[in-house]
Amino acid sequence: MYNYLDRCPGIYCGRSLLENGSWSSCGVCPRGSRVNASFACMPCRDELSTYSWLYLGFMTMLPLMMHCFFIDMDAKDRKFSRKQLILTASAFVEVALAAILATLFMEPLWELRLFACEVRKLTDWYTLFYNPNPNYETAYHCTQEAVYPLQTIVLVYYFLCLLNMFIIRPVISSMLDVRGKAPMYSALYFLPLLTLIHGTCCGLIYYSFPYLSIAMSMVANAIHYSLKLDQTQKALLLSSVWDVKNVVIISVHWLLLAFGISSLNYHYALLCLVPFPSLFYILTVRFTDPGEFREIESRI
Repeated sequence: MYNYLDRCPGIYCGRSLLENGSWSSCGVCPRGSRVNASFACMPCRDELSTYSWLYLGFMTMLPLMMHCFFIDMDAKDRKFSRKQLILTASAFVEVALAAILATLFMEPLWELRLFACEVRKLTDWYTLFYNPNPNYETAYHCTQEAVYPLQTIVLVYYFLCLLNMFIIRPVISSMLDVRGKAPMYSALYFLPLLTLIHGTCCGLIYYSFPYLSIAMSMVANAIHYSLKLDQTQKALLLSSVWDVKNVVIISVHWLLLAFGISSLNYHYALLCLVPFPSLFYILTVRFTDPGEFREIESRI
């Protein structure tokens, strides 16, 4: 059917089928479609791959983790307070509702599944830089979402997160008499920042998010333990087992690490190493705590 189509310049320019049965001139493909090997624009009807779902899961987790971080910073309590639990639950509802709505708004409409165009290479995320200019005469503007819907769905999701926060958070705060202005103000900064990062680095994040998950988990784990006043092995171990807040925070770090390892699709036996960063810190804290070195220096 497409064998007679003339070649289009560039790698993202194609021809669209018109209502009269003829083909358009070379140009940008309509949203939700992508050029095939015969330079015809074909609708995106592939099922989203597991790796792409995991990527969307990672992008979904980022606002929730940021919400929880700033809520915890504002609480300044060693244990979970009523205010912190309510605001965290509200943040979870906001991002969960935003994720569901963002999925429903994409093709196929009002279904919890997604039609997609397969991601083939890094340049698919940056079609803006691949508009052809044959013989430096006529420029073809073929910028499109070649990885539909992985770019727009995240932008829609971040917008819905912000909208839900403005609607849900004040209602819950007034109904349950909880005040939490600082976390909301923080969201007004980090949500636009996440949007900017996604708009510029989405392709790089797509290929590196498993490693980012692992790095974020290990760094957060080390920072969490380093903030403890008592840096002895016994105190760190007991707080990791009996302190409910510590158990929850460490569990989140472990889940993030497990998520990153699972996304790599190497050997799932590596999941056995999930507790290793915590155990490594506890077992080696005596060699890294500055207090230990000061005691040794005083004895000399």
